[in-house]
This record gives sequence, C-alpha cells and structure tokens, in this order.
Amino acid sequence: MLADRLLRAGQAVRNIVSLPRRLAAEFLGSALLLAIVVGSGIMGERLAAGNAALALLLNAIATGTGLIVLISVFGPLSGAHFNPAVSALFWARGELSWRAFLAYLPVQLAGAIGGVLLAHVMFDLPLLQLSEHARHGSGQWTGEFVATAGLMLSILGSLATRPAWTPLLVAAWIVAGYAFTSSTSFANPAVTFARSLSDTFAGIAPADVPGFVIAQLAGTAAGGLLGTWLWPSPSATSITAVSP
Repeated sequence: MLADRLLRAGQAVRNIVSLPRRLAAEFLGSALLLAIVVGSGIMGERLAAGNAALALLLNAIATGTGLIVLISVFGPLSGAHFNPAVSALFWARGELSWRAFLAYLPVQLAGAIGGVLLAHVMFDLPLLQLSEHARHGSGQWTGEFVATAGLMLSILGSLATRPAWTPLLVAAWIVAGYAFTSSTSFANPAVTFARSLSDTFAGIAPADVPGFVIAQLAGTAAGGLLGTWLWPSPSATSITAVSP
C-alpha cells in the first residue's frame, strides 16, 4: 500500500538525518512561514485599499500555498512541525524523542521571530515593533481552540489515511480556518508570539498572547486525544505539518 511505503520511507529518512539538520529545517520552515504570513498580510492590506475581506483572502491564500511547499520540502527532514504544539503532540505520542522535542521548541520560536523581522525588512518597516491589534474574548479563544484541535485532527487523520496528501490537507484546514474561525486560526504558540512583534495586518497585541496560547494548548490536548483514539497507529511523522 502507498501509505505503508511512505511510512517506511519517511522513517528511513529520519533515521539518517542528524539533529542539527532537522533543527535547521525547523528554523528555516518557521522563518519562511512567518515571512509568508506577515508579508502577505502587509501586501494584502496595501493592495486591498481598505477592503479587509480582500486582504484576508490574499493572506489566507499565500499562507496555504506556502504551507504546501514548506511541508513538502522540509517534512522528510524534520517532520515540518514549525509549531511547539505539534511537536508536543508527537512527543506525547512517543513519535518524537524528548531530546528532539526540547531542541525543536527554541528553534521554532527563533525562526518565527526571524521570519517576522524578515518581512519588516522586505517592506521597509521598522524592524522592532509591538502590535496594537487587539484579539481577545471568549469568542476568539473558542476560535483558537477549534482551529488548533482541528489542525491536530487534520494532521493525525491525513497521516493515518492519506499520508501523501498531508501537505495539501493541512494547508486546506488552515485556509479554511482563516475564514470560519473568529481568531483567523493562529493555531501555533510560536506564531502567536512572533506575530505580537509586528504592528501590521497579521499582528496580535502582546497582552492577548497568553489567552491564545492557553486556548491552543487546550485544543492540542483535545484534538490529540480524539485523534489518537480515532487513529491509534503511529504516524508517518516525516511528513507531519503545522499552521500559522
């Protein structure tokens, strides 16, 4: 079966990829993801001339298509997590070592911050800034819970049933989340913190970061537990992905 061949191939690749190369993949993937999220938000806002719906559409399309590329390219190296919540899920499932998990977290955060700074440089904006974009309240926290739980289900379900489609299906969930969740689907603690450092379309006020992260962790637990019950077999983690 294709799924079995992909699983064996992914595991074989991961067995020979050194931890430094995996960390480099996580750093680069996280940085490019944030450059896409923040950069497309800036570009979308400029092109939309005040039309927030059009700006959000461009932001969502760029993020989704970028994710397909990043997951496909870096997945065989590191699993393409780019997300502390995803790394925590696979550590809890016994599919990521404790050593790798602890190494992934700071690298993902550093890459995310680097991606935000890169976007600022590309658009001639002040390098260091704090967002004033308020995102709080029970509705937005619920949106983050749903977005993150759905992300975990998308990852586990796609890896268990259609592993070759994982990049596309995960990206599709994120694009959908931009439109149907009240929070526009951050679903990633590292992304959330990094976006607080950009006072642009994609930003979030630093004071609102803790509420989002708590909702994301709750969504990770809920989605992970449900996904593990639905698909208990180990996943093809070499093509595992994450959201902005």
